[in-house]
Amino acid sequence: MPRILASLLASMLLAPAVLAQNMLERYNAGQHYFPIDPPVATSAPAGKVEVVEVFSYGCIHCAEFNPSVDKWKQSKPAAAQFVLMPVVFNPSWEALARAYYAAEALGVVDRTHDLLFKALFVEKKQFRTIEELAKWYATQGVDEAKFLATAKSFGVNAKIKRASDLVARYRVDGTPSVIVAGKYRVTGASAGSYEDLWQVVNYLIAKELATGAASTAQR
Repeated sequence: MPRILASLLASMLLAPAVLAQNMLERYNAGQHYFPIDPPVATSAPAGKVEVVEVFSYGCIHCAEFNPSVDKWKQSKPAAAQFVLMPVVFNPSWEALARAYYAAEALGVVDRTHDLLFKALFVEKKQFRTIEELAKWYATQGVDEAKFLATAKSFGVNAKIKRASDLVARYRVDGTPSVIVAGKYRVTGASAGSYEDLWQVVNYLIAKELATGAASTAQR
C-alpha cells in the first residue's frame, strides 16, 4: 500500500509538468512570450501564480482587450492570482492611473472598471483631470471628496511610482501586456490574438506550477 500511495502522489505532482511538456512545441520563448531577465519577485503566496495585466484606461486596445479578460477570469486556473496595474506612458494617463488606485482603495473597482472603459470609448467622454474623473465616479455612487482625497494621497503616489518601476523591469513597451509570475511577458501580438494570449498565459501558469511540483518531488 505505501508503494501504491507513493506512486499516486508522484503522478499528481507530475501532472502539471506533463501538461507543460506536452505544450512546449506549441508555445515558444521569444515567439509567443518573452522571458523577463532577471525575474521580478512577486507577493503571490505559495501555490499561487501572479498574473498582472498592465493597462491604461486611456488605451483603446486595453478597452478592446477587456472583454477577453472578463471571460478568462470566469474560468481561470485556480492557482492564478490576477492583478491589475495601470501604467503611465504619457501625462494624460496619470489621472487615469490615480483613478484606478483610488477606486481600488475604496473597493469599487469591480463595479466601475468596465464602466469607465465604456464611458471613454463608447460614450466618448473626456477626462483631463482627476477632478473630472471624481465627478464621474460620483455618478457611480462614490463619494467625490473621499475619492479625490484618496487619489491625491501618499499611498496612491507610492503605487504609481512602484508601477512605473515594475513596468521598466518587466520591459513593457505597450499595452495591454500580461506578466506571469514576474518571469514572462505576453502580448496579443506575440500570442497571435487576445484569445490566444490567455492560452499562452494558462500554459505559463502550468509551467510555473510544474516547476514547483518538480522541485517538491525532488526533495
